[in-house]
Amino acid sequence: MERRRISLSLVESVLDNPQQIIQEKEGRKAYQSQVDFGDGKIFLLRVLVADDVDPKVVITVYRTSKIEKYWRQP
Repeated sequence: MERRRISLSLVESVLDNPQQIIQEKEGRKAYQSQVDFGDGKIFLLRVLVADDVDPKVVITVYRTSKIEKYWRQP
């Protein structure tokens, strides 16, 4: 998170209220939301989580401009 300059509060916001939760490989889930990082451009913030353990474990966090690659339409 620090290296990618993504704040803990932003990650917590996505975990608490994700716009989508996508099933990923190996039982992982991607909690994701479209976020404006302050420059007017929208990025997809993805938080990959192992939620089959207690407590849940955040594997990685990143933002991407390739929203169409990861976003699932209902």
